[in-house]
Amino acid sequence: MPQYDSVARKVYVNLQDQNLFAVIDPATDEVIGRYSVGKCEGNHGMALGTEHRRAFLACEGNELMTVFDLEKYQPIAFLPLAKGPDVVKFDSGLKRIYVACYSGAIAVFQEDDPDHFRKLEDFLVQKKAHSLAVDKDTHRVYVPEQEVDGRPAARMTVYEAVAGQSTTLR
Repeated sequence: MPQYDSVARKVYVNLQDQNLFAVIDPATDEVIGRYSVGKCEGNHGMALGTEHRRAFLACEGNELMTVFDLEKYQPIAFLPLAKGPDVVKFDSGLKRIYVACYSGAIAVFQEDDPDHFRKLEDFLVQKKAHSLAVDKDTHRVYVPEQEVDGRPAARMTVYEAVAGQSTTLR
């Protein structure tokens, strides 16, 4: 999941098989840096928090969410995920990170400040829900489901973000 950083004017790519974070200069199409993601294994999904210069990486190999500093090019936090992490989205208004997990959960994290993050919950959803989208204006979380209670399906479920520490979606 490459991401374009409009602040730094760079493209970021997870080199999942190497546990590296690559930086590309789109003006030259050259890789200008490769950086270790620390104990993150199989960095796959990625979202950016450009205001505080952070990348949020879903690590498939060891179920961690890694917070990566985009100025120092190093990981600054590792937080536990449910099994099967995939797509990551950041709601800049609420300062929340959502990670869709194939095992049937959306891991929800809160940015308290640029250097401190905490897990709010693993919000249970249907299994195999490995993708999501966040509306930055309404803070709704959209989750496409490919099965419901083990049966094939094609539906979109919409969750409302809720203030507070224990209930984050409904």
